[in-house]
Amino acid sequence: MESLARGGTRWKRFAVVMVPSVAATAAIGVALSQGALAASFSVSGQQFKVTADKLDGTGFVQYGAIDTTQKGKKAVAVVGMDSAKITNLCQSVVVPVPVFGDISMKLSAGGEGSPRVEAKKLYIDADDLNANATFKNIDIGVNVDKTTKGPGPHNGDDYTKGSFSQQAESVQFTDVKQRAWATTAGTFKLSGLHLAVKKGKSECY
Repeated sequence: MESLARGGTRWKRFAVVMVPSVAATAAIGVALSQGALAASFSVSGQQFKVTADKLDGTGFVQYGAIDTTQKGKKAVAVVGMDSAKITNLCQSVVVPVPVFGDISMKLSAGGEGSPRVEAKKLYIDADDLNANATFKNIDIGVNVDKTTKGPGPHNGDDYTKGSFSQQAESVQFTDVKQRAWATTAGTFKLSGLHLAVKKGKSECY
């Protein structure tokens, strides 16, 4: 996901799969489309929800940017981390399908009995976040182009040069609930991965 250019490269839509024999292939395709695996794709203009019991990140940076989607431009807060370990990750999206109705995709990983989810060069474009947060050696009001503790602005992001940002050596989020437009990472290791596609609404929160 690190190769993804944010001004317009992100999401793909997923199709309803009716044939059980191709379900495994479809699952990987859906995971790619939701940012769980590395890919380049266009932002769909549809948000998804993410929850986690805990996220431990090193090399943290946060700044404002604009995502260009099929529904227009969206203001987002971009969170970037050099590396992250996530406990009990859940990611969900509901896609309205004409005539057929809503289709939900829910991905989970790093739950009880499984190693934590691990990501490197992780970027999240979100417009809503609820969590408890603890930062180590945080700097607030840093020129986004002069940050040194995190990965810096993502290549291709649409942001104002020299604008406000904050950075920290490390961060811990607990009880995370987040609404996002896109997630990208250089690598994303999902232990205990489970993917479910269901008719109707089935979300992480």
